[in-house]
Amino acid sequence: MTDFNAESLSSIGPKEFAQLVKSTPDAKLGEIMASDARGKILDEVFDRMPTLFRADKAGDAHAVIHWIITGPNGASNTYETVIENGACTVTNQPAREPKLAMTMDAVTFLKVVAGDGNPMMLFMTGKIKAKGDLALAASIAKLFDIPKA
Repeated sequence: MTDFNAESLSSIGPKEFAQLVKSTPDAKLGEIMASDARGKILDEVFDRMPTLFRADKAGDAHAVIHWIITGPNGASNTYETVIENGACTVTNQPAREPKLAMTMDAVTFLKVVAGDGNPMMLFMTGKIKAKGDLALAASIAKLFDIPKA
């Protein structure tokens, strides 16, 4: 599969998704994420998060993380990931005070979740803005089975 579209995402696994993100030019990813498909794509990615959660790495961690994905015309989508009691839940209706809030554009987000971008480098270069528990920000990647593209 070589075409990045919202309809095909539900039928591919995390590794194929990672390869798709890596093989799609940034400009094309940006175009797709500025279209009506944006919400479907973000929902699909966040819906998978609990299945990629590594409870064995989380221990007794308790965290509320807000992901603010910026978009065109100042719009943004905010998702809430809650890690507690060895489980991970996700909602697009944030209700709790975050321990960490991360803001990034949609292309940067796709690269991070596909394992195609170094989150620390993206933070250092200002592509990811983090507010709150920076130690948690540094350890998020180990809490999820992020595919290597």
